[in-house]
Amino acid sequence: MDRLYTQRWEQLRRKRNELDLDSLLITNPINVSYLTGFSGDSSYLWLGRKDAILISDTRYEIQIAEECPGLKVEIRDSRSTTNQIAAQVIRSTGSKSVGIEGDTLTKSTFDELCDLAGQQCPVISTRGLVESLRMIKHPTEIQAIRRSIAINQRGFEIVRNQLQPDQTERSIAFQLDHQMRQLGADQCAFKPIVGVGERSALPHGVPGQRQVRESSFLLVDWGAQVDGYCSDLTRMILVGKPPAKLLKIFQIVLNAQHAAIAAIRPGATFQEIDRAARSVIERAGFGKYFGHGLGHGFGLQIHELPFLNPIRQGTLEPNMVITVEPGIYLPELGGVRIEDDCLVTSEGVEILSSLPKDIDSAYQQIL
Repeated sequence: MDRLYTQRWEQLRRKRNELDLDSLLITNPINVSYLTGFSGDSSYLWLGRKDAILISDTRYEIQIAEECPGLKVEIRDSRSTTNQIAAQVIRSTGSKSVGIEGDTLTKSTFDELCDLAGQQCPVISTRGLVESLRMIKHPTEIQAIRRSIAINQRGFEIVRNQLQPDQTERSIAFQLDHQMRQLGADQCAFKPIVGVGERSALPHGVPGQRQVRESSFLLVDWGAQVDGYCSDLTRMILVGKPPAKLLKIFQIVLNAQHAAIAAIRPGATFQEIDRAARSVIERAGFGKYFGHGLGHGFGLQIHELPFLNPIRQGTLEPNMVITVEPGIYLPELGGVRIEDDCLVTSEGVEILSSLPKDIDSAYQQIL
């Protein structure tokens, strides 16, 4: 196995030892991939004191050999289930206790594993063990994120420069997807959010049939996935003469984002970074119109630890990658959100995204 994965196993074993567990059963496909490099699904990773075993099925036998050379594998066929093989591994290795990922297993699957493992090996629910490791990105992960952002930005620039009055929110979302794939993305990191006019006040609005010509502004939130790693940006596009109030909240949101980014440094709390932006919006009288958290981590998933909001405990560390995305949403007018991707460094912060975001740069002549 690649040394990177064995290092991650050792980090995870240390966390397991803190919980006094004999072994771990990793069932979240994203976490299995993070720990092995296997890109398929429907598979578990058992991690014992010294060994690791990937539990999968005949569909992936050749793929596993290609992606995970040297990894021990238990392959099931159609006459057995993944849970049954997992229980056999647990019993055959003499595990005295096994921790499972409580956040990703249903109650029925948990109960079945308990029954199959037997009373000699208690099954204990755990939370966030692998996810906490994933918060700190390896240099190879950061490079993949940089590639994702580069494709993300280029795709947006192409779509923006080709905007037409009769384009709908849905067609813009489709064009973003198409352009990013053409540039080398695996796929969109999530379904693009496109809101024209007052529909921009829907933070996670589903693109519909509203046309660009029906307003003087629109919000676009989009992301690429490249080599398995995500990116996530939001920009406003001004295509006419926006209402003065819209321009006012645009500047407030931009000021809030600047304040938050300036506060990013190792040791700063998640709440502190959120407060840096939220206080700017509150002082301007729009606090009740900023209802979501300031940002989140991303990597193999578009939303992962850490989460920057008023209630999350924790501090920033070097090599965390986070979004910073304050917003103000006025139902009768529309919304403004500005989002960038940031890397926490040993000295402060690096803004990984570089698309212009000021009001003047937001204006776009439509064809």
